[in-house]
Amino acid sequence: MFRKYKETYQEFSPTFWTLIGAMFIDRLGGSLLYPFFSLYITEKFGVGMTGVGYIFTLHTSAQVIGSMLSGALTDKFGRRNMLLAGIILSGISSLLMGFIPTYEIFMIFTVITGLVGNIGGPAVNAMMADILPEKQRAQGFSIMRVAINLSVSFGPAIGGLLAGYNFFYLFVADFIISMITALIVYLKIPETKPERDENSIEPEQSLLGTLAGYRHILKDKIFLGFLLLTLLTNLVYMQMNSSLSVFLRDMHGISSQYYGYILTLNALMVVFLQFWVTRKISGYKPMVMMFLGNILYAVGFSMYGFVESYPFFLLAMVIITFGEMVNSPILQSIVAKLAPQHMRGRYMAVFNLSHSAAMAIGPLAAGIIMDNYDPNWVWYAGGIICTVAALGYLLMQVATGKKMDKLAVNDEHTEMRSENGKRT
Repeated sequence: MFRKYKETYQEFSPTFWTLIGAMFIDRLGGSLLYPFFSLYITEKFGVGMTGVGYIFTLHTSAQVIGSMLSGALTDKFGRRNMLLAGIILSGISSLLMGFIPTYEIFMIFTVITGLVGNIGGPAVNAMMADILPEKQRAQGFSIMRVAINLSVSFGPAIGGLLAGYNFFYLFVADFIISMITALIVYLKIPETKPERDENSIEPEQSLLGTLAGYRHILKDKIFLGFLLLTLLTNLVYMQMNSSLSVFLRDMHGISSQYYGYILTLNALMVVFLQFWVTRKISGYKPMVMMFLGNILYAVGFSMYGFVESYPFFLLAMVIITFGEMVNSPILQSIVAKLAPQHMRGRYMAVFNLSHSAAMAIGPLAAGIIMDNYDPNWVWYAGGIICTVAALGYLLMQVATGKKMDKLAVNDEHTEMRSENGKRT
């Protein structure tokens, strides 16, 4: 086992491992705070889940604008600068959030945090695609997921304990951890943006030209179809960090500490099983695996509407996590494959829209259901949506199988040309 770990470590560059370490530390701070964000808002301001939904909608609507601008800036000015800016601004905004006294002011500040809070997201994904050749991307993104989930295996449990004393400690801890991460990135991670070909006759794009490049993505029908299906999945998946904690507290009396254990189970499974799952599915068609992952999501999320005891809540999370381990590495590797090298930041920014749009719509829709109707319908609807998405991925494999094979061949030729150029 240790020999395999050593071989895996040697396969990847020092820059890759430094980035993995930085993201581990950064996500540790986020996992302390955001699983308990809905609990904080409902307790601090005395609002229901509809009020929480408005907060998420405002935050993510602003986040869409910030992410789109960040994607263009990442392609124009480089990955490292945008990653640093995102980490620092996210940490500062998180700390300030803990001082806000009223719900109305919190809503206004939410727009600001949305604009600046995730501007480093496209830079991280673009940097990963820059560092990794196509044949290593699925494994590389799997390693990133393991590192993030390793942090999440500690974060919610620690966050649950801190929240039991004072929610403000969560904001302070997130700020400190963000500053540590920024220092690591500043000192240890170089710029990875591909250098412009000096023999190119095309002039370098201006910032406005870079922003205008989003029009190319709107013509990429395969990518847009993939984005729509991912949006449907994210509408359900992101309920783990918004509605599920409040649902389990109000309907079944589950404390924040025990909810933290559910998320810790999710993270530990990814840490110990993600590499094994990735190897097992590597030989299968990607859209077929996306079908399988979404069927597991449908079963796991719908269970929360049917079961009533803590062991079954844990079992539902086990099923969801297997779906997550199948889906997530494939998602990111497909986006990296579909994105032209010079547009990776913008493709990653648009791909992040599937998460942002889901966060804008999902909590509000779930809040309306939980406050006015049978709360179990949040999970019944989640099962239906994931089933629809699963069938969509299966149909997409039939429609785009040849296209994906062609993209893989083109990537191999591009890498060969790049390697030959380096040797020359």
